[in-house]
Amino acid sequence: MLPEEFTKEAQVTAEVRPIPVFNRALWPQAFFALVLAVALALVPAMRAEARGVPESFADLAEQVSPAVVNITTSTLIAQETQPHPMVPEGSPFEDFFRDFFDNERGDQPRSRRSSALGSGFVISEDGFIVTNNHVIDGADEILVEFYNGRGTLTAEVIGTDPNTDIALLKVEPEEALPFVSFGDSDVMRVGDWVMAVGNPLGQGFSVSAGIISARGRELSGTYDDFIQTDAAINRGNSGGPLFNMGGEVIGVNTAILSPTGGSIGIGFSMASNVVTKVVDQLKEFGETRRGWLGVRIQDMTEDLADAMELDSTAGALVTDVPDGPAKDAGIEPGDLILSFDGQDVPDTRGLVRIVGDAPVGKTVRVVVLRDGETQTLRVTLGRREDAVASDDGGQPPAPPAPEEKTVLGMEIAEMTDTLREELGLDANANGLVILTIDEASEAWEKGLRAGDVIEEAAQSRVTSIGDFEDKIAEARDGGRQSVLLLVRRAGDPRFVALSVAE
Repeated sequence: MLPEEFTKEAQVTAEVRPIPVFNRALWPQAFFALVLAVALALVPAMRAEARGVPESFADLAEQVSPAVVNITTSTLIAQETQPHPMVPEGSPFEDFFRDFFDNERGDQPRSRRSSALGSGFVISEDGFIVTNNHVIDGADEILVEFYNGRGTLTAEVIGTDPNTDIALLKVEPEEALPFVSFGDSDVMRVGDWVMAVGNPLGQGFSVSAGIISARGRELSGTYDDFIQTDAAINRGNSGGPLFNMGGEVIGVNTAILSPTGGSIGIGFSMASNVVTKVVDQLKEFGETRRGWLGVRIQDMTEDLADAMELDSTAGALVTDVPDGPAKDAGIEPGDLILSFDGQDVPDTRGLVRIVGDAPVGKTVRVVVLRDGETQTLRVTLGRREDAVASDDGGQPPAPPAPEEKTVLGMEIAEMTDTLREELGLDANANGLVILTIDEASEAWEKGLRAGDVIEEAAQSRVTSIGDFEDKIAEARDGGRQSVLLLVRRAGDPRFVALSVAE
């Protein structure tokens, strides 16, 4: 309560002011301004309600859970016959004890049945189910258990894709099944709320919630595009769905990063925009059919860009062109692929993704940078799954002959028939063979090793040490900081930029 003196003073000093009266002609404008102000004030609140912390996940869990399934697989594993642990091999009583134990055990089959657990989700009312390939890989029997006691059905495998770890199953239900739809994973942002549903550690239907921690994670696969989340994912969650707040599947829970084998808040879900393409192909063909360009590529680096006098590291650098669509179209080693089918190529991973998504047999425009100028080539794509990778498989390098010359920290020799034979190279292999490398040199730091063959310097063939030294001198005279080398190891080429500073 305020002191009495203060109250009285306030009463004495208070002034009575009349309420202003608005001009009636201004009332429509004032009303419109008031409505607009209220609407603008509500927008942040509405946005916060839509994207902020949900009051509960209960409605979402109730909505989507009927479409999530538990998957149990069974595999018959043959066991090798082992000596009886109580009978030493070679013992004169070995046959006696073996007959005794065999009679006690009976004629049991030398095999055992192994079981595994996972999760999945129904994507159509007629029984198509998505899960991870590793959940059902090698299984003799796949049982699908439905939510809330709806029963168990046997599933058949429609198709699998080990590259993305996705499998498509099919059950034959007696009635229409509840199902969920895929959402657009590309619109999801770091910090958005998500919910995982599955069968963790075989405990049955369970939900966990968290946020998206990162996007575009790559683990080990060529086509990886993982969403990282801190929603708890454990063994048994594999193949289960990751939902957005609208009840759409934006990822398939696939892997965790953990030193203990349990969830520590680092889980990975394959993005739905990758999964949908795979599922569509598995449903139509029973297999994947990815586009194939037919090049070996590597990422551009600052050193490589400097050696090629480029201002950007964007693009994919072609290191080799075996027989295939790219070679038929005229793509050459040393070309920098800048654009594919109208899409800019950021790096090698981006090119692989774009090409893989392209239809087999489609003719596309590929823009390459060659000798400082861009060229547009038309390539008719093959099918990656049909491509047979050639493996030249060179033998480990034999001890080199102790001679020739040291350049840029490398002792190099001109190619001879003896070196070709020792290195397991083709009869037409040419270039300079690295005999030894100073481990304190830049060449060693860049990964060059004895037995590597330098085929090009500054994008020109080199067959003699004189050619090599001339290219280094040209780079120095031209004010360049490095020279670009094309190096081949056991048949696999790559570009390396070495400093030419004296």
